[in-house]
Amino acid sequence: MTTGAFRYIDPASYTNSAGQHVKPWSKVDGPGTSFKLTNHKRSVENIRGRESAYSTDTSGFAVYKSPAREVSFTDDKAVREGYYKEVEALLREKLPGIKKVVIFDHTIRKREKSAPRQPVQQVHVDQTVGAAETRVRRHLPADEAEELLRGRYQIINVWRPIAHPATDFPLAVIDWRTTSPDDFIEVDLLYPKRTSFANGTGAAARNGTQNDDHDDDRGKEVARDPDSVESTENYEVKGETFAVAPNEKHKFFYMKDMTPEEAMFIKCFDSR
Repeated sequence: MTTGAFRYIDPASYTNSAGQHVKPWSKVDGPGTSFKLTNHKRSVENIRGRESAYSTDTSGFAVYKSPAREVSFTDDKAVREGYYKEVEALLREKLPGIKKVVIFDHTIRKREKSAPRQPVQQVHVDQTVGAAETRVRRHLPADEAEELLRGRYQIINVWRPIAHPATDFPLAVIDWRTTSPDDFIEVDLLYPKRTSFANGTGAAARNGTQNDDHDDDRGKEVARDPDSVESTENYEVKGETFAVAPNEKHKFFYMKDMTPEEAMFIKCFDSR
């Protein structure tokens, strides 16, 4: 079995001198957090050849053979107009009973030091309970959102390598059945302040809605000046994510040499 080093949030770094919890924050546009990370070695089990034993409803993740027509992911329009349709079709095929699919963003991660969206080297969950509800309200009309929130809704990431297998830098996931509610620490996501939001003059304001994708900052970041990483000036809280605290019971899994012809579903939230 393979062993990996995983970076968890350090519980001591978001507790003040009086022993009180201080909600941590993290910037979306590059380095800058209010907390520290701690490294822990964990065993990581390869699921290749046993993919059918895992599903989003049991373990919280699944891997499927699914070659995509989009292979370069360099043209944003092509991704949104072509690949999004491929992803929706795959979701409907693998998760029967879906009534509606809304793809609200995508991220192309690169390992170059100059790239603002590098792989996240920290154990985390993209959506908290509050963030998931906010997403629904942001990307759907009000009446439709209210109806959906009364039923079951899920947020699922669809992840795949680009151009070559994920051999030297694979993605690992935790079987959610090995976690505890106390493992998940809410973290505020700080976004650079934008004039359009402050003045109500952005695309969402013009359309009279709160669900215009042009007002979503994710994927529009630029690399930040390292000297300003500790400052929160000109930032505002516009999201929330879970950092994960260390737990010896966590069991990690990965798909060895995962190829661009394979896709991993990662469940971030389920209202059920």
